[in-house]
Amino acid sequence: MSSYDAKHGGKAWMHIPLLAMAGFYLIPIFIMLNTGFKSFDEVSLATMWELPSGISFDNFVAAWDALKPNMWNSVKIVIPAATISSVLGSLNGFVLAKWKFRGANIIFPIILFGMFIPYQAVLIPLVEFMSRIGLAGSTWGLVLVHVIYGIPITTLIFRNYFATIPETLIEAAKVDGAGIWQTYSQVMLPLAIPSFVVVFIWQFTSAWNDFLFAVVLTDNSSWPVTVALNNLAGSQIIEWNVQMAASFMAAFPTLLIYIFLGRYFLRGMMSGALKE
Repeated sequence: MSSYDAKHGGKAWMHIPLLAMAGFYLIPIFIMLNTGFKSFDEVSLATMWELPSGISFDNFVAAWDALKPNMWNSVKIVIPAATISSVLGSLNGFVLAKWKFRGANIIFPIILFGMFIPYQAVLIPLVEFMSRIGLAGSTWGLVLVHVIYGIPITTLIFRNYFATIPETLIEAAKVDGAGIWQTYSQVMLPLAIPSFVVVFIWQFTSAWNDFLFAVVLTDNSSWPVTVALNNLAGSQIIEWNVQMAASFMAAFPTLLIYIFLGRYFLRGMMSGALKE
């Protein structure tokens, strides 16, 4: 066997565990789609792996009719929350990495401390605070929560990314008369696109999948899709075919994000976005 064959044969063996893990993680999607296309009479644990007798989109239509307003609520929450927290995190990361000031080494750990505060520990004071500022039960209250909770991780990612950029670029900008804002917007911001992709996907996924804050801080008219999905199940009879169709529809936006932006997510991580 030539060295070329041995090299590529070794790479082929590496694909086997990767394909096995991919198949394992795709099992829930298969179950959701398989059950979502079945009629109510076909749904049971005994026939869970059997394919449906026919293809019908009635379950998906029923799920869409039930979740449509809540899907829109999730979009109204996730897009502003991910965008605002990404911008604030980039500003914090730039200042902490390249525009040092007295006390920066103290402020940075304090910001990171917010990552380790359990959600349950702040629920009662958070509800009281939202009530006092008039945002209790609204989508904008949930946006504010996700922005604040997202600042520590977005600051960490951007700070570590900006730390890998050579100081000579900052010095050159200063020589040309650029201040802190011009340096950020004209020099650092274009270089930080990979980090923006990483952070936006991270925050999008976190906010879209949130249930605890959503169920506590929103009312019926502003429920995001995760709360509506939980309440879709009946009290006596659960239509698992509709429930599975709705579950797939609720997971589809995040799945779509990773399908189309997954390569940029990996590039952002490899370019230093998550390096110490």
